[in-house]
Amino acid sequence: MLPYFNTAGPCVPGKHYMLSPERRFDHVIRLVDEEKYFTLHAGRQTGKSTSAQWLVDRLNRGDRYRALWVDVQTARGEPRIEPAMREVLARLTGSVQRTRGLIEAPSADESETMLRTPTSCVLAFLRRLCEASPLPLVVLFDEADCLVGPAMVSFLTQLRSGYLDRAVTPFPHSVALIGQRQVRDYTLSEQERGAVSWLGSASPFNITAEAATLEPFNREEVSALLAQHTEHTGQRFEPDAVERIWYLSQGHPWLVNAMADQVVNRDVEDRAVAVTAAHVDAAKETLIVERRTHIDSLLARLREERVRRIVEPMLMGNATGGDVLDDDFAYVLGLGLLVQRSGQYRIANPIYREIIPRALSHSRQLQIAQEPAWYVTPDGGLDLPKLMAGWQKFWRKDGHLAAEGCHYREAGPHLMLMAFLQRIVNGGGRIEREYGLGRGALDLMILWKHERHAIEVKLRRDTETEADALEQLAGYLDASGLELGWLVLFDLRKELTWEQRLFVREVEAGGKRVRIVGC
Repeated sequence: MLPYFNTAGPCVPGKHYMLSPERRFDHVIRLVDEEKYFTLHAGRQTGKSTSAQWLVDRLNRGDRYRALWVDVQTARGEPRIEPAMREVLARLTGSVQRTRGLIEAPSADESETMLRTPTSCVLAFLRRLCEASPLPLVVLFDEADCLVGPAMVSFLTQLRSGYLDRAVTPFPHSVALIGQRQVRDYTLSEQERGAVSWLGSASPFNITAEAATLEPFNREEVSALLAQHTEHTGQRFEPDAVERIWYLSQGHPWLVNAMADQVVNRDVEDRAVAVTAAHVDAAKETLIVERRTHIDSLLARLREERVRRIVEPMLMGNATGGDVLDDDFAYVLGLGLLVQRSGQYRIANPIYREIIPRALSHSRQLQIAQEPAWYVTPDGGLDLPKLMAGWQKFWRKDGHLAAEGCHYREAGPHLMLMAFLQRIVNGGGRIEREYGLGRGALDLMILWKHERHAIEVKLRRDTETEADALEQLAGYLDASGLELGWLVLFDLRKELTWEQRLFVREVEAGGKRVRIVGC
């Protein structure tokens, strides 16, 4: 029954619950008015295509511009210039046809003539459109960063040539390249960078405009989107459910829609039953376990080396190495994995924060021969002392070897601990994780029924490591209102025996009780 929460492709008015992109696209409208050539980058399924189509429709209903939305993803991965440019021209022609006479397209014969010189065919096609357009032309190339190799170099070079000559030869008033990456990340090889050494300069892509991105929904917009379902069906989202969706997603459009869709169309189909925060948490867990398409494609990026160089030290609370460049951060920000918040790089939202370590340790978790029931007390509580003893036994027998085989090898101990805990806690609780660059540690909070158990994880590097960790954990306990915490301390020095590494002792730190678990 229409409308519904959309989790696949651009939103369609009347078919999907949707919000006006106007607030999120206000800066893009300004760039168009300023005749800028720019990139609009944001992570997957953040509403880029929906917003771009909305803008084109708005511009074409006005009397200032004519506009085209051109999806060039059909040229994805094609490095050869001629077949890639043939796809681009076909997409341009289809876009013109969708304007229903507002713009006149070149004839098929004209297009074929242009394609005889594929290195200038896009340039010629756009000039021809501008000559025929009664108003300044705006062109939004969606999925532009799917072009690769020589085809990408040719495409960008043609746009630059038209931009430089547009004072004397008709060419679009404004051009936007829409994708997950900033324009300087379109070129990956040294050969490509040499061919388009002007990338990042003011021509054709203005430096300040190049940073244009798409903001997530704010709290009010999340609430307004959910309210559309209530208005349509009568099913309410309790205030704590709205807040939980906002918190877990931080306004990421796909995550908002996916959680809401999971709840109302699968988990709580009775429209007389109000949606609660508990329903939202269950929906979040389903998205993670089932690894829906968006999440799966995002996690595939974790295998990329420039992503690993940033995410791995994050998991450990360390700073990045000297081989990590600003462009690497820009790339991971563009993917939507990170955000800049309060002057720091952070994982974009709590769902991603949970997904990343669980995905990196998923195959190991499935191989851990442990049963949650072994660590449950007769009254249903979680037996942490027994759990930590079981962890130490596992770490000595299998865990340390598995950690060495992790793709994220330096973070291997942390990932193995999280895999072990996740295997157990899946039986009746959940784990909340806090990690980030320069934090110095990984903080875990096990939520089991009405219990909370705080754990800090740290690698022993020198004699001051334990003292620093105890101070950090005491602050964590104080902020959490807990009196007892656990410090898992990995000591990876080869000369130590297992008898020296494995211990449990209790100390006092900052007025709190801390049990140190040596590994």
